[in-house]
Amino acid sequence: MRVAQIGSGTPELAILAGVHGDEPCGVRAVERLLEQRPAVERPVKLVVANERALEAQERYIDEDLNRAFPGDPGAETHEEQLAAELTDELEGCFTFSMHSTQSHSEPFAIVKSVTETARELCPQLPVAAMVETGNFSEGRLFTEIDTIEVECGLQGSETAAENAYSLTRAFLTATGALPGDRVSRELPVYRLIDCIWKDQADTYEVFVDNFTRVDEGDSFAAADGEKQVADESFYPVLMSANGYRDVFGYTAEKLDVLSSQATAD
Repeated sequence: MRVAQIGSGTPELAILAGVHGDEPCGVRAVERLLEQRPAVERPVKLVVANERALEAQERYIDEDLNRAFPGDPGAETHEEQLAAELTDELEGCFTFSMHSTQSHSEPFAIVKSVTETARELCPQLPVAAMVETGNFSEGRLFTEIDTIEVECGLQGSETAAENAYSLTRAFLTATGALPGDRVSRELPVYRLIDCIWKDQADTYEVFVDNFTRVDEGDSFAAADGEKQVADESFYPVLMSANGYRDVFGYTAEKLDVLSSQATAD
């Protein structure tokens, strides 16, 4: 784990990258901030988490770090030890954690619950949606640390790296660490309901787009040509043919559409 800081004082904000070793976009954003050293109005902690996995270009060494919190310093696995270290390092910091995905090219935010902070801040970020994890929070960083996660774009893409930097700047502006106009937008909010499981197969297909309503009776995916049909309407989230080993993605319900008044510093 690599830890740095911009600005002087005790940070109450943190930027987190490299939770997964096959998602370098956030690391690129942190490196740009360290090169530029912008004059911040609040100190910011910068953390690159799973350096061993990043070096190996693998998602993790022993287990998924973002399912290992709160961790255990005496554990046998690298990620559970690291989770405990990260929990201590980020204590007291409102944390912005960057990820990427194989399922959706546009950035979107993920939160444990739709708090007042999330309702105020997320519409100020250049994201297409906000997703509440609902019952799918176990082991994630935001069970221990006040966190907003963002999926920055397609894994390994240059666009995801650029998005990560833009998202980070927007987060720092929205939280008062960087000066500038705070631009808000309408933001749809979804809550995860259930997993969409995969049958074991050689080939998988997905026929629907994330965040676009699937109606009852619609075919939405297939395993070896065997189609899955919706028993009831839902919104697909993190849906992809090969993003996850056991699931296509998640069903979700649409909760709300948020907006926030734009303010200027």
